[in-house]
Amino acid sequence: MIYMNFQDIINFKLIETSSYSITIYSILLVLIIILATSIFLKIIKRLVKSIVNQKKLEPGTAHSITQIIKYFIWVIVIILVLDTVGVKISIFLASAAALLVGVGLGLQQLFNDIASGIVLLFEGSIKIDDVIELDSDIIGKVIVIGIRTSKIKTRDDVVIIVPNSKLVNDNIINWSHMDKKTRFNVKVGVAYGSNVQLVKEILLKCAINNNDIYEKPIPFVRFLDFGESSLDFQLFFWVKNSFTVENLKSDLRFAINQSFAENKIQIPFPQRDVHIKSEELLSKYKK
Repeated sequence: MIYMNFQDIINFKLIETSSYSITIYSILLVLIIILATSIFLKIIKRLVKSIVNQKKLEPGTAHSITQIIKYFIWVIVIILVLDTVGVKISIFLASAAALLVGVGLGLQQLFNDIASGIVLLFEGSIKIDDVIELDSDIIGKVIVIGIRTSKIKTRDDVVIIVPNSKLVNDNIINWSHMDKKTRFNVKVGVAYGSNVQLVKEILLKCAINNNDIYEKPIPFVRFLDFGESSLDFQLFFWVKNSFTVENLKSDLRFAINQSFAENKIQIPFPQRDVHIKSEELLSKYKK
């Protein structure tokens, strides 16, 4: 008798329509499915993390795999949940299709972003911790790749949200896909009459003394051009951490400026020669 009472309780219909019915039993079953799915996904995440710790898989690839598995499993779980409460999937899909046709034009960009997010996760062209440069000259590190948008942390520690379609369709420079040793340069101009060999020695010394610059390949100096107001040089060097290279360039400029001052090498400012004609010549031209 107690069993029958318990059975009656769990089969009690809270909501009932012609299409579906929700009972206490179905709610409990849905909660169990969601809980089991969450536990299963945590196990998968820990398993993938252990593989990453063993250095058998890159962190960016591991994140993409985890995200793909998560989205795939949750789609299946949602279908199971709908089936559990008695919702006919065919009716649901037909209603969803009709809704999408009605608002399709307004949601084109949304679906474009979602499709691009799936492409990013499967293709792996951009991964977590990759340093990328956008078309708008924004350089940042990828910290999140979502299904619709991604988050980029710039060198100024500002997090910007970028639609995934922009990462797929625009021209993106992925600095992390290049050789671990990336070449950069610093430009400097010195006054005409300066000892160019001494300038070269100073620039190379400043690069060699910076611990964040590789010793090999060896930094080198290029005599760039005879400028309007200066002799122009470029100091080339290789670094590993391209994300913070602007700070390194700043340190180099400080060191170069100090070394130039100690060796009495001037960095000229832009200048123009102005020739003033005498009144006699001006009156002559007027005639």
